Amino acid sequence: MYNSQNTYSGALKVLTSLFFLWGFITCLNDMLIPHLKAVFTLSYTQAMLVQFCFFAAYFVVSIPCGYLLKKIDYQGGIIVGLAIAACACLMFYPAAALHSYALFLIAFFILATGITLLQVAANPYVTELGDSQTASSRLTLTQAFNSLGTTVAPYFGALFILSNTVKSPAELTLLDAQQLSAYQSVQATSVQYPYLFLAGVLLSLAMLFFYLKLPKIATQTSENQPLSYTEKHSAWHYPHLVLGAIAIFMYVGAEVSIGSFLVNFLGDAQIGNLPEAEAGKYVSFYWGGAMLGRFVGAAVMQKTTPAKVLAFNAICAMLLVLLTILSTGSLAMWSILAVGLCNSVMFPTIFSLAVAGLGPHTGQGSGILCASIVGGAILPVLQGLCADSIGIHAAFFVPVLCYAYIMFYGVYQALRFRSLLTAEKSL
Repeated sequence: MYNSQNTYSGALKVLTSLFFLWGFITCLNDMLIPHLKAVFTLSYTQAMLVQFCFFAAYFVVSIPCGYLLKKIDYQGGIIVGLAIAACACLMFYPAAALHSYALFLIAFFILATGITLLQVAANPYVTELGDSQTASSRLTLTQAFNSLGTTVAPYFGALFILSNTVKSPAELTLLDAQQLSAYQSVQATSVQYPYLFLAGVLLSLAMLFFYLKLPKIATQTSENQPLSYTEKHSAWHYPHLVLGAIAIFMYVGAEVSIGSFLVNFLGDAQIGNLPEAEAGKYVSFYWGGAMLGRFVGAAVMQKTTPAKVLAFNAICAMLLVLLTILSTGSLAMWSILAVGLCNSVMFPTIFSLAVAGLGPHTGQGSGILCASIVGGAILPVLQGLCADSIGIHAAFFVPVLCYAYIMFYGVYQALRFRSLLTAEKSL
């Protein structure tokens, strides 16, 4: 029989596998976008429909997922989420075989539906498995394993997806029917087998979580959470949650926009002039920086206010993207890759700050925050429109605006917590 501390420790270790896996799957989109763009001869805007369909699912299903968790609890939500994601991965096989971009987009939406349910369940579960004062640090640490997944994924994608040479539209017109069929078969296989492998992993994890006995955590009430507002009727009535939802929208939009354009950006003649497979490997530096930063951030936030760390990182990210826009060559290349280090603590810090003090509305708040991940659907398409009109280089002004808002939210939360702490001391 384990005591609660050991039980929580064991549960957190198991949950890190989920954070790794959905990070891996989400980042694999960055490898598929240039592949599908070339195979289907898409514009930047059309290619970004991959991210639109993937992250639109967060907006559509996150809030319903929050209500679903009240009926099937955290563990049930994890099992259902894994099963849905596995079914979506299986859909990539016929999508590639039929050479159907529309079917790919449907599969991306369903895949994200399963991952959304995983996030709505796992993120608040981690914040509640322990002391509320260390929730930001704990969630940042588990998110570090999410970043480990995003660091490994580009190498996996570059090896199995981008390694096959994609012909240009002019080259395709020179192929006869038999050669075209053989070419499409090769391109399809490069997508089919990786996602069949992922489907098997997801189903195995679903079975594992079905048999595991995870601790049941009752949602905390506002009376036993420090620095909380008076309990309200809905999570929507908490200003720090609503502003935090906008911050999540901006953060995910910025992170996904940058990641989605990296392969094409690094391949630009004025930047790195790298072939797709080689550029895909460099994307690991972007996500690897986020992983390193989260391990460091988890320790730093034990000593300083998470809101201050958030504001500082947002300022650094904004300056790095501006440097990318104003430079070319290696400087532009490495400055944009370094943004990953600044991104590191943003999502878990925004999330934990936004749900702090929600009490029985934590599940609803988690659903609202995960719905805000729709920023990853909208802002990459916006940047794609800009890239088609003003060029891929100048289009990076979109993330600059996002980081400016995140800086504001960090300052807002720092001032809010100072005010609440002062009020608490005066009582």
